[in-house]
Formats: sequence, C-alpha cells, structure tokens
Amino acid sequence: MTSSNMPAKDVYHNVVKNALIKDGWRITHDPLRLKWGIKDMYVDLGAERIFSAEKAGQKIAVEVKSFVGAPDMNDLENALGQYLVYRSVIARTEPDRKLCSI
Repeated sequence: MTSSNMPAKDVYHNVVKNALIKDGWRITHDPLRLKWGIKDMYVDLGAERIFSAEKAGQKIAVEVKSFVGAPDMNDLENALGQYLVYRSVIARTEPDRKLCSI
C-alpha cells in the first residue's frame, strides 16, 4: 500500500503525539502498520516507554478520533468497529502492545 492510500491524520494527531512525547513515550511508528492476511491496517501511532533494565518496556498503539462535527451514530459505530478490529489483530500479532483510543 502506498502512502497515498494511508488514511488521513485526525485533526488532533499531532497534539496527541506531542503529549505522548512529553510524557516520556518514544514514537516508534507514525502510523503503526498492522498486517492481517492480505489486508493492511494503520493505527495512528505506535509508541514505547522503557523504564529501566529491571522492568520490561511498555508498548502501545494509539488511535486518535475526534468527533468534531454534528453527532452521528455512524461515526461512533465506525470508530467502535475499527477499535475492535485493531484490538483483535494486535492481540494476535503483537500481544505485548496495548491499544489505546484517544
């Protein structure tokens, strides 16, 4: 999939990315590509935080959603469906990474 086929970034994408960096997270993927069979999916951000030599690092995938327009049940249904699909694929392909939705 070429970069022109990647989804557009949410209006708050850079705000969330900068907040993660300020909180000590290292952005590892922007976006995080998930491959499931022949399907490519893109979660907005992948990040990790290393605590110390004694503790294992944390890895997260962050999906940013802003519902800035008029409330629409379809937007909520699509966002929930996307979250559930990403969570399922991440659990199978990267079980050490947690999915966060902002």
